Order: sequence, then structure tokens, then C-alpha cells
Amino acid sequence: MTGDTAHRPDRVCGEGRLLEVAEAIVRDWSALGVRGSFLARDIDTGEQLGFGIEEPVPLASVVKVPLALAVLDLIANGGLDPVQPVTVDPATSSVGPTGIAAFRHPTTVAVGDLLLLMLSVSDNAAADALFDLVPVADVDARLRAWDCAGIHVRHRMNHMYECAAGVAGNDFSLALELAVRDERAQRHTIRTLDPAHANTGTASALVALLQRVWRDEVAQPRATAELRRLMGHQVFTQRLASELRADSLRLSGKTGTFLHLRHEIGVIEADSGTRVAMAALTRADRRAAQAPDIDLAIGIAARQAFEALRT
Repeated sequence: MTGDTAHRPDRVCGEGRLLEVAEAIVRDWSALGVRGSFLARDIDTGEQLGFGIEEPVPLASVVKVPLALAVLDLIANGGLDPVQPVTVDPATSSVGPTGIAAFRHPTTVAVGDLLLLMLSVSDNAAADALFDLVPVADVDARLRAWDCAGIHVRHRMNHMYECAAGVAGNDFSLALELAVRDERAQRHTIRTLDPAHANTGTASALVALLQRVWRDEVAQPRATAELRRLMGHQVFTQRLASELRADSLRLSGKTGTFLHLRHEIGVIEADSGTRVAMAALTRADRRAAQAPDIDLAIGIAARQAFEALRT
């Protein structure tokens, strides 16, 4: 599919060379039939480039980052013990392809290790076990208290699958077809793809949260330090990190994938001291369970943005 004005965001941000890089990324994504938002910001200088940065987007598993911060802050304040055991029964837990969500038998895991599973392999069952301890409304209220405007937590992870099954049964390919069709028509048959009802965030709000986490300007410093450590354990590197593989670079990130959504937020740090926070939030305009070209486009955007911001 070739690019057209339907895929072009209303606002492109950046100055001079940074604006040129943002425009180039817009063209590349449009040529792939990808709608989306992208923002890259130097954590220390505030220089940035991107587009569509104030558009609310359903977050999929990216929501696990604010959930983790809320849990870690509660731990840091003495309200929750990280060694507390939690038993998760696959018969009643959230579905998903990784971690406890893929288990066939009940298991008991410490709270601190649920956090690791949630962020490293995007375990939905671990996430919803943590939502049992810190409910959705409490996570959202904590974000409001931290003045994290632009990020809204409204439901557990399994609700995404429940809503998809509600309209498509067990036919995941039909759910994907509906998601793509609705994206083109700007309507939402699947409730958790509707920004009015989904867990949502803007690229601007997500990058601002990462910036504050890396500067210890939100929650307790013990909580932000542990969040940085856990995000550094993510095993999925096919998006932001795909074009930034060097021993002198480190990526701490969190992907989000559901139906036609392919996201990642993260921070790229260089040994030279440069620290760039990024958010790439995309919606594909095709039926494809796998889209390595879109993942690669996110990686190319990350490399172009990082190189432009560190020069």
C-alpha cells in the first residue's frame, strides 16, 4: 500500500534537521500503510522530534509500565512486600502466549518476580495478578496524583481478549479483520480499541513519564530505579532496538502488541551519556499477525531519531 494523506499526522514536531528527520519517518510509515505516533526526546536537553504526539492510542501491553511503577511505588512506601507469594491458576488467569499465561498448572510467584515476568516477557497473567493487588482504579488515581496527564488505565489485560472474543468468538483472524476495518472507518467494534474505553496514552505523555522515571522525578527513587532495571530485562528487541545494536548502547523498553497494534516505548542510553526516551505507537492497515517490515520501520525511525538527537 502506498502512502496517502489519510495516514499523515496533523502535527510534526522538531526544528531544522530534526524536523526533516520527523518528516522522513512520516513518509516511511505512510508508505507501509502504518498509522501512528512517534516521539523521541533527549532526556537531558529536551530536544525532540516526532509526529502525532498528542493522539490517544490504545496501549496494549505498554500499560504494564505505569502498572509496574504504581506497584513499585507501593513497595517503596512499605505498602506491599515484594517477597509476598501470589498463586496464579491458569484455569482462571489471563490468556497470553508467554510466562504464567502459557502455563498449564497453578504456580506461586513472589510479587517482585511477577513484575519481572510482566516486563521481561510481557506476561499478561502476571500483570493481572498485580492488578489484583493494585486495582485498575488505584493505578489510574496514582497517575493523576503524579500529574501524568495523557495516560489512562481503565481495564485489566484480559479484558482486551474478552472484548475481542465478544465480537469474534475464538476467531482471532476475524478479530484482526474487524480491527483493521474499524481503523479505516474510524469506528470501534472491539471496545478495548476505542480510545474512549481502552487503556490509552499519547506519545507525549509516555515519553514524559519515561523522562521523569529516568530523572527520578516521579514516585519514589527506589521505585524508579527498579523500574529502569526491570525494563532493561525485556527480551523482545525487534522494534526500537533492531537498528541500534552496539555494545555502547543500552535499551530499556516495553513492547505492546494486540491485533493491529504494534508499539514500543523505551530509553536508549549511550556510553557517551546521551539518553533518548522514545514512544512508537502504530496501527497497521492490513491483516497480518506478523509484520516484520513494520517492526523494522520502528527500528529505523529509532535509529534516525537517536542519531539526529545525539549530533
